[in-house]
Amino acid sequence: MNQVVARFLDGTSMKGQTNDFLPTKDTFHLAPFGSKPGDKPVEVRVSELKGVYFVRNLFGDPDHHKTNDFPPFSPNSGRRVEVVFKDGEVMDGITQGYQPGRPGFFLVPADPLSNNERCYVVAAATRSIGYI
Repeated sequence: MNQVVARFLDGTSMKGQTNDFLPTKDTFHLAPFGSKPGDKPVEVRVSELKGVYFVRNLFGDPDHHKTNDFPPFSPNSGRRVEVVFKDGEVMDGITQGYQPGRPGFFLVPADPLSNNERCYVVAAATRSIGYI
């Protein structure tokens, strides 16, 4: 099971676990945080999302200050990109799978201390995507 935060276009988010997210599918199922074993998972439509954030834990670190700075001498296995979402959020990171015209791609945040291990960026939720 992957711990994720589904961030919706309307600004809301849902934390929980999924085991069936695939970038090629239009929907996936999310067992919301706090649900009991046997509870029916929620079906999430990717078209309603800004992104799916695969996180280290569902609580995060409230004392952590987000940065888009790449650490010096960090190993690069991919291309550095800057994503500007339609809501104004900017996220820098490394991707191996961005191609214009695809519905989305995975991004590893530049910030190595981020709670986000990787993010599936929904391309339709972005204002711009550029190599840096």
